[in-house]
Amino acid sequence: MSITNESELIGMQKISEAVALTLKEMKNFAKPGITTKELDDFGAKILNDLGAKSAPYLTYGFPGYTCISVNNEFCHGIPSEKTILKEGDLINIDISAELDGFWSDNGASFVIGEDINQHQNLINASKEILQKAISNIKGGVKISDIGHLMETEAKKRGYKVIKNLTGHGVGRSLHEEPHEIANYRDRFNMQRFKKNSVVAIETFISTTSTIAETLEDGWTMVGNKGGFMAQHEHTIVVTDGKPIIMTEANEIWN
Repeated sequence: MSITNESELIGMQKISEAVALTLKEMKNFAKPGITTKELDDFGAKILNDLGAKSAPYLTYGFPGYTCISVNNEFCHGIPSEKTILKEGDLINIDISAELDGFWSDNGASFVIGEDINQHQNLINASKEILQKAISNIKGGVKISDIGHLMETEAKKRGYKVIKNLTGHGVGRSLHEEPHEIANYRDRFNMQRFKKNSVVAIETFISTTSTIAETLEDGWTMVGNKGGFMAQHEHTIVVTDGKPIIMTEANEIWN
């Protein structure tokens, strides 16, 4: 969507704060010994208390309120009573929701407890790349140039990017124009970022894979060559200068 007045900006701020707070609280709640279903229920209650409705549940009939992916799962992981979090697990929580007709999206990868499996460098790379990408976005900038920046920064650190997962426009629904904000230079994408538009910018930084494939459950995605992936995501408003980070309250860069 494009922000055209104060009430739209306020609407986007409210839902963005809701998803950001939910992500922050879920991140704090996640610890060894709890199941991903318990973690999802915890997040669902926060969203509900804030008057927000889970976007994947509402839009796609996803079997959970938030996407929780653990270790080799890249994204769209289904919360389960069978998945018990362990010390050193790499976890990704992706939360999108709707409130009063406005939609926002954010996500983060982090380690449960101590980093005994050495995932922190991958996580740091994902955070830093997101920060650099967002700081270079303003009205008129080519979407493919930001993708090029993301892939270049990943390669510099010895990582790859997932080519078939992308950021996207957001605001009046979960996925809007521009539909693809890739993590690499898509030379066929001639679109530019537009001032006042709302977009979800997300990283997909990987150790070995370049394509995400869907498992038999129809949701969970894993790498075509295995390995691990870190994702970080903010919903932003594009301006003539520095973007407004709507989901800043999630504190994923802290």
